[in-house]
Amino acid sequence: MSTGTAVERATLPRGVTDRQRLKQVLVAMTRGMQQMLVGYWAVMLVAFLVVGIVIQLATGGVDSSMWDYGTQSPKYFSMAIGVTLTPAFFAMLVAQGVTRRMYSLAAGIYLTGAAAATSLLWVLAYQLEHALYAWQGWPDKLNNPHLFTSTSQVGLVFLEFFLLILSHEVAGWLLGITFVRFGFWLGVLMLPLAVLPAAAAEFLLVAQWLADLLNKTGYHRPPLAVAVPSVLVVSALGVYAGHRVLEPMALKPAKG
Repeated sequence: MSTGTAVERATLPRGVTDRQRLKQVLVAMTRGMQQMLVGYWAVMLVAFLVVGIVIQLATGGVDSSMWDYGTQSPKYFSMAIGVTLTPAFFAMLVAQGVTRRMYSLAAGIYLTGAAAATSLLWVLAYQLEHALYAWQGWPDKLNNPHLFTSTSQVGLVFLEFFLLILSHEVAGWLLGITFVRFGFWLGVLMLPLAVLPAAAAEFLLVAQWLADLLNKTGYHRPPLAVAVPSVLVVSALGVYAGHRVLEPMALKPAKG
């Protein structure tokens, strides 16, 4: 399918601009994924900020941040978000005249927005927990290494989770595309390439559970001035790589 400008515009209904069509695609993605995201956030808030604290109180008292135990969850959930996009939306949207280029652009915007929203949730939950712990006189010691040393460092909290979540979303985006395009067996063989954005972010940021393992090997995080743009560049390249794999893909590819 050609993605030339003239062909793309010819596929749009009369009076509909590229910007309007892009907005419609983003709305479709947002509404389609809304239940998945909201359900996850609700479960996490209840499980860690309510049930987790109750369990700590019942087993000897609160001595550390309960919310910090869940730091791995948003990365792997967000990878599932990326995996879901192509099988859920690609064929439906392209069949309605959305170009592959516009679909990929919308996916990149959506993944960035979802990463920002989930990171903001993590920031707010840390602040809520800190206020509760301060009121009760509980220590809110962090259980994992981070870019931040205190949850009051809101900018670093947001930055760490945004970069890790975005990179894992992009890895999921590549996983979903490769399995849909090439089938199961080739998809499995391409796993190491698909997860490169997530792996790069882990090694560039050295935060959360992997940090202790890496530090024991003598490896240390590069300066944030290098790490942050590097993660963003790798993530952007991952979205572009997914687009290039999608460009020649038929709506009903052969399955392996």
